[in-house]
Amino acid sequence: MIKEKVLAKFNELFGEEGETGVYFAPGRVNLIGEHTDYNGGHVFPCALTIGTYGAARRRSDRKLRFYSMNFGHLGVTESSLDDLKPDKEAGWTNYPKGVIWAFGEKGMKVEQGMDLLLFGNIPNGSGLSSSASVEVLTGFILKDLFGFEVSNQELAQIGQFSENRFNGVNCGIMDQFAIAMGKAGHAIFLDTATLKYEYAPLKLENAKIVISCSNKKRGLGDSKYNERRSECESALAQIGEVVGINALGDLTEEQFEQYGRAIRDDVCRRRAKHAVYENQRTVKAVEALKNNDVKLFGELMNASHVSLRDDYEVTGIELDTLVEEAWKVEGVIGSRMTGAGFGGCTVSLVKDEAVDTFIEKVGAAYEEKIGYAADFYVVEIGDGPARVQ
Repeated sequence: MIKEKVLAKFNELFGEEGETGVYFAPGRVNLIGEHTDYNGGHVFPCALTIGTYGAARRRSDRKLRFYSMNFGHLGVTESSLDDLKPDKEAGWTNYPKGVIWAFGEKGMKVEQGMDLLLFGNIPNGSGLSSSASVEVLTGFILKDLFGFEVSNQELAQIGQFSENRFNGVNCGIMDQFAIAMGKAGHAIFLDTATLKYEYAPLKLENAKIVISCSNKKRGLGDSKYNERRSECESALAQIGEVVGINALGDLTEEQFEQYGRAIRDDVCRRRAKHAVYENQRTVKAVEALKNNDVKLFGELMNASHVSLRDDYEVTGIELDTLVEEAWKVEGVIGSRMTGAGFGGCTVSLVKDEAVDTFIEKVGAAYEEKIGYAADFYVVEIGDGPARVQ
């Protein structure tokens, strides 16, 4: 259905001449391991079956034409391969342009333009990684249209490179990696320091993953994301004076308790504590899943939220309300904020028989306290990017 809708709109805008491909890249949710990816720690995300669809066709000139069905009021935006530089006015098109630029920086110059239409069914600004989904999708399209030899893992790295250097967001590798390397039914246990990873089957018998979207909009670049990152860098420099480490993720909890006082600033020490303890929680959570201990996995999710609220201070009243109300509902195994924070979403593991009650009770309490409604999505775990057949 979506493929037909996307193709019809593409042909209406750009004509029917030439071969058009339709592609998909998922969004992602991180089950546990938040703000650890740029601290050399572990993360545990999975790709979703919701994401970004794209229709694309090569051009014979150097023109780039972009259209988003989600921002239809903006119309078609025209650009050129000779004008690949970030522009605040360019809005969402900075993401695909950044990837085209990054391909060139990596020795894969795109010499012909293209027409690109996008449609996303990830809630915009939700923190389910719509930007990384667009980046991986664009990379996959360039690979397919122009025949570049590039692996999915390299697509993740190019997406991160473009977001860091072109869009000026100092993000880690997790979002792009989870999206590019997604596997249905599995989460990815990734060591962000080495990019070593393993697929862990997510056997949630009689339970579902429920995403609660706060509908508080936020942008990574203008949130306090970069500020948190620099606080962790300060902490690392100070603790590095007394113990030889490359990243906060190298520390155990015991080592942090032993050496943490070397971090002179109290705020930076709390940020570092979160990074260290969250990394260890993630390792324990994956072990719990391997032992079929979903109850312990849920407890670690809850502890993760408390740490993000108190030590990392990235939750806010919207996310705290969603999580605290979730904890009150019988049948909720675990609940925490997911993504960068300051708005966006929570992720909860909810027993099948409690899903409807969960949505009803958490939704009502949230709207009463915050003044507007949250949205709820019961999600499935999907594969990485693909050409839609």
